[in-house]
Amino acid sequence: MPRSPKIQEALDARDALAAALGGAGIQLPAMDVRTPWADDRERDADYALVHLGVCSAPVALLLAEVIRKGSTS
Repeated sequence: MPRSPKIQEALDARDALAAALGGAGIQLPAMDVRTPWADDRERDADYALVHLGVCSAPVALLLAEVIRKGSTS
């Protein structure tokens, strides 16, 4: 089934974020792309969201550290 441009945009954003996080040694295993509709309407999606899921406290602290370092460089 063909994807809407918004679904593809969200998938590309998810993959780029996962790669960047991976480069910093961080993995968010629950990352996903979601729309407010059932899967059968994906091709007509007006927007999609990158769902980051949940993470452990140590991963959250690593994220905070990477963001802090990036914002000061």
